[in-house]
Amino acid sequence: MLVSFSNMSDSSHSRLDPEVFDLPVEKIKDGYYTDAYFSHARSALLADGRHPLVLMQVFQKKEAVLGGMDEAIAILKLCSHGWRELVVHALHDGDVIEPWETVLTIEGDYTLFAHLETVYLGVLARRTLVSTNVRRVVEAANGKQILYFPARHDHHRVQTGDGYAAHIAGAIGVSTDAQASWWGGRGIGTVPHGLIAAYDGDTVLAALRFATWAPSDLNIVVLVDFENDSVKTSLEVARALGPRLWGVRLDTSGDVVDRALWDEMGDFDPRGVNERLVRKVRDALDDEGFRDVRIVVSGGFTVEKIRAFEEHSVPVDAYGVGSSLIRGENDFTADVVMTDGKPRAKAGRWVRPNPRLELVT
Repeated sequence: MLVSFSNMSDSSHSRLDPEVFDLPVEKIKDGYYTDAYFSHARSALLADGRHPLVLMQVFQKKEAVLGGMDEAIAILKLCSHGWRELVVHALHDGDVIEPWETVLTIEGDYTLFAHLETVYLGVLARRTLVSTNVRRVVEAANGKQILYFPARHDHHRVQTGDGYAAHIAGAIGVSTDAQASWWGGRGIGTVPHGLIAAYDGDTVLAALRFATWAPSDLNIVVLVDFENDSVKTSLEVARALGPRLWGVRLDTSGDVVDRALWDEMGDFDPRGVNERLVRKVRDALDDEGFRDVRIVVSGGFTVEKIRAFEEHSVPVDAYGVGSSLIRGENDFTADVVMTDGKPRAKAGRWVRPNPRLELVT
């Protein structure tokens, strides 16, 4: 499906310093993370004394939101065998890109950077996937807050770069300090099920103890599905915490029907967090004067589900979105399209100039 993205990037902004990425420079230089055939090709060229001057061109095949470019540039700067001898042009993180649009070109002696193709393509693929997925849910949410919650669904080492990719695409909140580290933010969260369990399943007691500990500037959001009675628990928490409560979070499992809906099943899917449950919680809070308590929803939310909620004006203040933001693929390809000043692209590929590219210094 074709999606029309708004371009939130500012192409005049400065790029992140290469040191931010904490790259394993020597291992990358040695080809540790490189597809072996690239390392073998470089070794063969060096053994033959051949130093072809090439133009490498990088692209992908979807409408997407570019991520990972500053990281890819850092790889070239720190891990090539002669950055100052290369001429690099690139787009910026956050740029909306078209299918087949050239996002990066590298000109210079191929032996200086042949070993890096695997690494910079992988970075661009991963971060662009996250940026694109996040931009889709941000736009579907019509300006409502998106909380980025995929950390528990993937390896911890991807958190820093993925968090930044989410940030440039418009995610307002991330859940770990690592995800927020590249722009100097902090992770945010809610009173979790584990804390409630630690207080013998008493959500109100857990929320009160959490509020006693919490700094005054921390927005307190409480999960209210522990007893599978979100309306009742939301009211109990609101009464106990008063103005200290920022919001309640509905997170009913997709296999479970909340108690508030047990007498209403028949003409809708009652499982999980659904429109009718959210409206019941909102109405109950409003009826008792808790109009300022916000509702956060999570649990299986995708761009399609968010879009459906917004089309029906479901009274949600923020969406927590997890694994759907790191699923899919957005592969990049790199082609040598010129060698020693002559066209040398493989069949079906050719030089695709892009006036949007900027010289990287």
